[in-house]
Amino acid sequence: MNNNRYASEDNGSVAEISASGQTHGNMSATSESGIESTTEEEDYNQNKKAEVSNQNLDVARREQKAVNRSKLLVALFLFLAACATAAVTYRFVEQQERNDFEGQFRSHADEIVVVTKQKTDQLFRALNSFSISVASEAQATDQAWPFVTISDWSAKAQSLGELIGVPEATMAFCPVVNPANIGQWTSHTMENAPKIYQDAIDTEGFNMTAIELMRKTTPLIFRYDLETLSIYPSEDTALPVWQSYPFAIEPTTQRTLTNIDLMSFKQFSDLFFLTNATLNTTISFSETLIEEGGGSSLPIVSSQIMQPIFKSAKSKAEDREMAGVVYLTMEWTRYFEDFFTEETDPITLVLVNSCPTYNLYNQESFAEEEVNVVSYEIKGPVATYLGEYDAHDPQYDALEVTSILVDLDIKSSSIPSGQCIPKLSLHLYPTEQFEETFYTVSRFLYTGVIIAIFLFTSFVFLLYDYFVGRRQRKVMDRIIMQDQLVANVFPTAIRNRLYDGMGKSGRPGGNFVDSFDNDYEADKVTDGAPMADLFPNTSIVFADIVGFTAWSSAREPQQVFALLETIYAAFDRVAYRHNVFKVETVGDSYVAAAGLPEPMEEHAVAACKFARDCMRKMKDITLKLEVSLGPDTSDLELRVGIHSGQVTAGVLRGERSRFQLFGDTVNTAARMESTGRANCIQITETTAHLLRESGFANMIIPRGEKTFVKGKGEMQTYWLRSTFSKKAKVKGSACQVESTISEEETTDDSFSVSDREDDFLDMNGVETMNKTQRLVEWNVEVLSSLLQQIVTSRGGSRKSIKPLEVVESNIRSGQTILEEFVPIIQLKRAANDLQEDRRKSPSTIDIGNDVKSELRIFLARIADLYTDSNPFHNFEHASHVTASVKKLLKRIVNVDPGNGLTQSNASSEVNMVDLAGHSYGITSDPLTQFAVVFAAIIHDVDHPGVPNTQLVKEGAPNAKLYKNKSVAEQNSVDIAWKILMQKEYESLRSCIYQTEGELRRFRQLVVNTVMATDIVDKELQALRKARWETAFSSDASNRLRDDDSENRKATIVIEHLIQASDVVHTMQHWHIYKSWNEKFFCECYKAYKSGRADVDPSINWYKGEIGFFDFYVIPLAKKLDDCGVFGVSSHEYLNYAMANRDEWVRDGEELVNQFLENNNQRKGKQ
Repeated sequence: MNNNRYASEDNGSVAEISASGQTHGNMSATSESGIESTTEEEDYNQNKKAEVSNQNLDVARREQKAVNRSKLLVALFLFLAACATAAVTYRFVEQQERNDFEGQFRSHADEIVVVTKQKTDQLFRALNSFSISVASEAQATDQAWPFVTISDWSAKAQSLGELIGVPEATMAFCPVVNPANIGQWTSHTMENAPKIYQDAIDTEGFNMTAIELMRKTTPLIFRYDLETLSIYPSEDTALPVWQSYPFAIEPTTQRTLTNIDLMSFKQFSDLFFLTNATLNTTISFSETLIEEGGGSSLPIVSSQIMQPIFKSAKSKAEDREMAGVVYLTMEWTRYFEDFFTEETDPITLVLVNSCPTYNLYNQESFAEEEVNVVSYEIKGPVATYLGEYDAHDPQYDALEVTSILVDLDIKSSSIPSGQCIPKLSLHLYPTEQFEETFYTVSRFLYTGVIIAIFLFTSFVFLLYDYFVGRRQRKVMDRIIMQDQLVANVFPTAIRNRLYDGMGKSGRPGGNFVDSFDNDYEADKVTDGAPMADLFPNTSIVFADIVGFTAWSSAREPQQVFALLETIYAAFDRVAYRHNVFKVETVGDSYVAAAGLPEPMEEHAVAACKFARDCMRKMKDITLKLEVSLGPDTSDLELRVGIHSGQVTAGVLRGERSRFQLFGDTVNTAARMESTGRANCIQITETTAHLLRESGFANMIIPRGEKTFVKGKGEMQTYWLRSTFSKKAKVKGSACQVESTISEEETTDDSFSVSDREDDFLDMNGVETMNKTQRLVEWNVEVLSSLLQQIVTSRGGSRKSIKPLEVVESNIRSGQTILEEFVPIIQLKRAANDLQEDRRKSPSTIDIGNDVKSELRIFLARIADLYTDSNPFHNFEHASHVTASVKKLLKRIVNVDPGNGLTQSNASSEVNMVDLAGHSYGITSDPLTQFAVVFAAIIHDVDHPGVPNTQLVKEGAPNAKLYKNKSVAEQNSVDIAWKILMQKEYESLRSCIYQTEGELRRFRQLVVNTVMATDIVDKELQALRKARWETAFSSDASNRLRDDDSENRKATIVIEHLIQASDVVHTMQHWHIYKSWNEKFFCECYKAYKSGRADVDPSINWYKGEIGFFDFYVIPLAKKLDDCGVFGVSSHEYLNYAMANRDEWVRDGEELVNQFLENNNQRKGKQ
C-alpha cells in the first residue's frame, strides 16, 4: 500500500495520525515475562464512568428548565381539553356512532362481496381447467368417448374441492352415452369399474374391497324411479355417473351410484339440456332435508354446477362437441363460512336466484316451487341457514349492499324456449344486534367523560415526576456514553486534560469555532494554549497487508470487512498484551506506537515483539479464513516497518478533534514499511541500536543492500528475526513466520505468546491443511449454503430418491454430452404460496452431517482429478472461477415475481429495465444456483493442459468418443457425473433433487453451463450470438414476456456468467490478471516444449492477449452490463477489463519476456 500520506519530500515534514485505539498506560506490565495485569485496566474503566464534567451539569440544568416549561404547557392543555370534551361530546357522539356503524357494516359487506366473487371466479376457473385437463388426458391416452376414465380421480377431485374452498363438495364425472354406445357400456363397466373402486379405496380409505363393490354395481346404465324405488335400463341418451367423489353407497338400495343415469332426475336433465345448448357452465338451486336426531329434519340449500367436457381441448368454440360433464354439488352454508377469521356481529345475507329452486323434500315428485330466495346469517366464521325467505330487517333497506354473484351471460336465444337462465345475486343487510354494538356509549355520559378527563389529568401529574426522572436519567446516560466514546478515542491523560480545558462552546481547549451557531471561518484562531506534548522515546510501527488491494477487488464488501475486522481485532489483542498503543487503521494499514502516551523504557523491544506476533497472527488468520473467504486468502502477507525516535503528539483542535502524532519518526517508519518485503519486519539503525542495548543484538540481521528512502537518501536497515530471545543461538531467520513456538522461546527471557489461542476463530485443524484441502473446505461451505437454500425451498423436507435410480442410470440415453445441450433451459419459478418457506432463514435448516460428509468426500475426489502439474487448469483456478460465480449470483438484481416483486412493479419508463432488470427466475430457484456453482467447480476436471484442437489432432480416445467437439468439457461432465451417481453419494443427491423433474433440470443446467466454457467452438459461438440477439436486441425489448423468452434470457445469462467467471482474472485487479496470465502462459509453454503445440506461445502472446481483450473479454463484459442483472459487478468487470487491456498494451511485451525468464528459472531449479 502507498503510504504517501505519512511521508513527504521534506525530512522535517510532519505526518498526522488520528488515534482510534485505547491506551494501556495505566496498565502494569512485566517486560521479561510479558504477562500483563488487568487490575489497573479495570480500575481505569470504572473511573471513566464516574467522571462527569461541568458540562454534564449544565446539560442537566437546561433539561430541568425544559421540564418545568413542559409542566405548565401540559396543565394548560389538559384544562382546555376537558372543557372542549364536555362541549363537543354531546353534539358529535351520536352521529359518530352512526357513522361508525355504517362504515363498519359496509366494510364487512364489501369484504364478503370481494371474497364471494373471488371464490366464485376461482370455482368456475377451476372447473373449466379441470374439464380441459380431462379432455387433454383423454386425447393423450387415446381413450375414445364415452369410454373415458380419469386417472387418479379421487385425488384430483379432492384437490379440486380444496382449491375452490369447498372440500366437502360432492363431484362426479359423467360421460354422454348415446343409444348406440349403451350396449358396449356394460363391458366397459366390468373392465374398468374395479380400477375406479380401487382408486377410491386407496385414496379415500373406503372400507370395502373392489370385489365387494362390484357385487353392488349395476353393470348397465339405469334410471331410478323415486316413486317405485325401482330401476330400469336407459334407452335414450344417458348421463351415467362413472366416477364420483366422495365414493358412497346409496342408502336405500345399498348399491353403488355407478351407472345411475342423471337424466332420471328433472333437475339434472334440465341442467344437461341447458349445458348442451349453451356449451357453457350452468348452475341450479335445490333444497333437501337431512335427517337429524329425534326425528327432526334440517333443510339444506345447495347448488348443482355442471361443467361441460369437450372431445377436444383445443377445438374452436364453434366446433366444440360436448362429450361429458363434471357436476359438483355444494352447500351454500359451507360456502359462506370462514369469511372472517374472528368473531363479528351478525349480518343478514339474502341469496336471490333468478330461477325456481328445486324442492327435494318430497321424493315422490320433483315439482318446482316458486320460492327463489334463501337467507343466511353471517357471524364471524360461522354461517347459519335462516330459511327460504327474505329474512332481512326492512329498516335497513337503505344500507343494502348488492352484488351479482353468478351471471353466466347466456343469451336467451341459445337455449330452449321456457328454459330459465340462472343468475344469482347477493344482498347484504345489517342486523339490530350489529347496530346495538355501536350504541354502548351514550351522549348522556359526557359528564362522565369530563370526570374521566380530570382523573386522567391527575394521573398524568402523578406520573409527571416519574417522567422527569426518566428524562434526567436518559440525559445522564447519554452523557456517560459520550464520555466513554471520548475515553476510547483519547488516552486517559489526554482526556482528563480535555475536560479541564472545556470551554463554554463545548469544544476542547477553550472557545473553539462554533459551527452550530456561526458560519465556519477557516482563518479564525482558537483560544487557549494548544494541547500538545513531545515524546522523546517512542517506536512507531507501520504494518501493511501485501496483496490486499488485488484480493479485495475479487471479494464482496462484507468479505473485505470480515477479513480486516478479524485481523485488526487480533492485532488489538496483541497490542493490549504488549502495552502498545493502537494509533489507527488506514485502509489495510495498521499503525501503532510504543512509548506513548505513557513512557516505556524498552519501547523498541515492545514494538518489535508486537510486530513479530502480529506477523504470526496474520499467517494463522489467513490460513483459517481461506476456508470461509475463498481462494488466495492464505496468500496475503504482512509487511512491517519500525522506526524509533521522538514524536510530537496532541489534540488538533477544531471539528472532530483527534489525538494525532507528528514528526520525522512517523515518516521514516512509513518508509520502512513501504520499502520492506512481504513477511518481513524492517527496522532502522536507531531501532536496531536500542535492541542491542536491551540485549537482543542476535535478533537483527543487516539488510544486504542499503535502502533508498525518499527524503532521506540511502539508509542501512535491518531485518528482524522471526523468533525473539536473548539466547546466543536463535532459531528462525529473517522474513520467516513460524507456526510453532519452541521451548527455548518460553523461558523467562522471551515473550509469551499466549495470544495464539483461537479466541477469535473456530477453525480447529485448518493450520495442518494444505492449500487444496482448504479450497475443498471453502467449496464445501459454498455448496452447503446452497443446499440449505434448496432444502428450505422444499419446506425442509427430504425423502429417498431410490425411485429415481432408473432415471439416474439412463439419463444420458446414448447421447454425447454436447448433444444434450439445449438452447433454452426450462427453469422453475417459485409460486407465491412458497414464499413463506423461502423467507425462512436457510441457516436454520440442517442438511445433515451425512450430506456434508459426502459433499466433502466428493469435492476431495474432484480436486484429486485436477492435474496438479497444470499451472492454470487446476483446482485452484476452478475455485477462483467458483468465487466469481458466487459473487455474480449474489449480485444478481433480485426482483423476480417469485421473490416478492411482480413484473408490474418494474419501471415502465426504461425498456431495458423492464425487459432485463431482473434475474429471469435464476434467483427464485436455489437448484439453479447450485447447479451453476457445481458446474464451475467441475468444469475443468481432468483437463489435459492442451486445447481441444490438440486433442483432436492427436486422435485422443476422448476426442473420438465425443465426436471431436468440446472434448475436454464433455469429459469433465462425464467424470464428475459418474462420481456423483455412485451409491456412496446417495444422501448428497437426495439433497440436490427429489423428483425426476429436478434431476433432469439439474443435469441440463450442469451440461449447458460447462459447455458454455468452450469458447473456441464456432458453432456454439454462433448459436449463442443468435440467441443473444433474439433475447436482448432492441426489437426483443418490445415483445411481451412469456416463459420461453424469460427462460431464453435466463439461459443466456447463465452462460455469460460462467464465461465471464472462466476468464474473470482478465476482469479483476491487474495483479490478479498478471498472475493468472503468467500461469496460463506457462501451461501453454509447457505444452509447446513437450511437443503438444506447434507454435511457441511467447511469439504471439502479447498480440494475442490484446486480441483476446478486444474480441472476447471486453465484448463479454459489455454484455454483462447490457443484460442488466448483475448490478455494480458488471460495471466493475468492464472497468477492470479495459484498464487491464491498457496496461497490457503498455507493459505486455516486457511481461512476456519476464514470464519466459521466470519459467526458465523454475525449470533450471528443478
